[in-house]
Amino acid sequence: MKKDIILAGVGGQGIISIASIIGYAALEQGMFLKQSEVHGMSQRGGDVMSNLRISHNEIASDLIPFGQADMIISIEPLESLRYLPYLSGHGWVITNTRPFNNIPNYPDMNEIMNEIGKVPHHIALDADATAKETGSVKAANIVILGAATPFLGMDYGKIEDAIRFIFRKKGDKIIELNLNALKAGSDFANKHM
Repeated sequence: MKKDIILAGVGGQGIISIASIIGYAALEQGMFLKQSEVHGMSQRGGDVMSNLRISHNEIASDLIPFGQADMIISIEPLESLRYLPYLSGHGWVITNTRPFNNIPNYPDMNEIMNEIGKVPHHIALDADATAKETGSVKAANIVILGAATPFLGMDYGKIEDAIRFIFRKKGDKIIELNLNALKAGSDFANKHM
């Protein structure tokens, strides 16, 4: 199994947490992992992206070529659109539909979603609203991760274990909140794929 994943969003939205959770789960399953550093303006409000590659075989490079990504996992819809050229023909886009209006000339959301809708394999959901329903809008990144779980090719229980490990210092309440957000995203994807 091999997955090449583009992680995209805006600084402060939790890209690093998603990468940490997937990475921990991959390592726990005996997989190899390479991740590029986060590129872009990682301070709050700047666009960010990272390449995450996981495989049962050794990985030579941490960078994903254009047209080769198996997934784009994005917490911000415009950032999904920005990285579509990386997506392979069989790849999946998992994106939030709630924009982070951090620029004065943010494009029309209907146009953005129409372009994402042209991708044969995509899951688009309002992760902010879903996260709020599960207990905290801050868990929107975990909702998006949950929506990606059916396509990761990894054991769902290992993703849950990774959340428990990554958030262990924040206490049981935060762990439970994130597990609920993960399940909400996963349930949505399983219903809409």
